Amino acid sequence: MEPRTAFQSKTVMTDLVLPSETNPLNNLFGGELLARMDRAASIAARRHSRRIVVTAAVNHVAFNRSIPLGSVVTIEAKVSRSFSSSMEVYLDVWIEDRESGECIKANEAIYTFVAVDETGRPVKVPELVAETSLEIERFDAALRRKQLSLVLAGKMKAIDATELKALFL
Repeated sequence: MEPRTAFQSKTVMTDLVLPSETNPLNNLFGGELLARMDRAASIAARRHSRRIVVTAAVNHVAFNRSIPLGSVVTIEAKVSRSFSSSMEVYLDVWIEDRESGECIKANEAIYTFVAVDETGRPVKVPELVAETSLEIERFDAALRRKQLSLVLAGKMKAIDATELKALFL
């Protein structure tokens, strides 16, 4: 199985915020944004693995800026690291300023997907080759995030979390 780059999984989705997708403050519902991010992330994971993928976890979501009615929203998703059958996907959410056209980062998220066969059993995925400095930073941090998740879930002993120990020792 040939390694793949983050760029090969890049998925960009652009859409408009409509009235039926907003809360009483006329901002995009958080759940609507989560659904959009899930779709973009699943496409990125599928592009990387070339398999059926299922959402395993929403590891992190930061709602840093509200997204008002009428905004043009762009979600960029790329696989940031792959493991045996799982892939971490990092998402950046941008809103376009109505007057200047400038794109402002509004939110970000990290999702985990697992590649499966037709019966739902996990299957191996290609390694990821990080190329840019941002991709390398996200690639390195993905192992720390995975180890933290495993420790918190009781699936790994803290003493065995080598990447986490390196941060504190």
